[in-house]
Amino acid sequence: MTTKLENLEAAVRNVLGERILDLKNALGEITIVVSATAYLDVMRTLRDHAETSFEELIDLCGVDYSAYGDGLWEGARFAAVSHLLSIKHNWRLRVRVFAPDDEMPVVPSLIDIWNAANWYEREAFDLLGILFDGHNDLRRILTDYGFIGHPFRKDFPVSGYVEMRYDADQKRVVYQPVTIEPRENVPRVIREENYGMK
Repeated sequence: MTTKLENLEAAVRNVLGERILDLKNALGEITIVVSATAYLDVMRTLRDHAETSFEELIDLCGVDYSAYGDGLWEGARFAAVSHLLSIKHNWRLRVRVFAPDDEMPVVPSLIDIWNAANWYEREAFDLLGILFDGHNDLRRILTDYGFIGHPFRKDFPVSGYVEMRYDADQKRVVYQPVTIEPRENVPRVIREENYGMK
């Protein structure tokens, strides 16, 4: 008897064929990797083909793999990871697409396939700097318009680049370079000779 995951894997392999670069069945989930050039075609096929019928995009996020595996990662740095749901078949699928250029990460937008991608793609752009080609309103959604950089990138400084404060003299909010001095907190450890003994 085949399991639900085996049925899903067979359906995905049958529908997508050679367009799948990698398929993993781990921890009760199936993840596929597809190329950026085939991404839109793959996603449209997954939505429209009767064997898969992924009607809903339930999540999309960006990932920075530069520090993945303690820095041993050798692939592309940025990826967009989508989670799809088929109500008809009651199964889920994770689809990962890597941006071919680390300096200017661009992947196609899914907004014409699932309009739920709108804010997810804006969030991935805002926090990681991943551009979505074809998105009609790609602007920041969580950080301030004057924010510099993308805070979820692994090379973004913990304290940021600028800070915002209210200036009473100017009676407005001003931006200035960060004044926080980096420091290392060392916890104070108290050792008792007879701790835990009666």
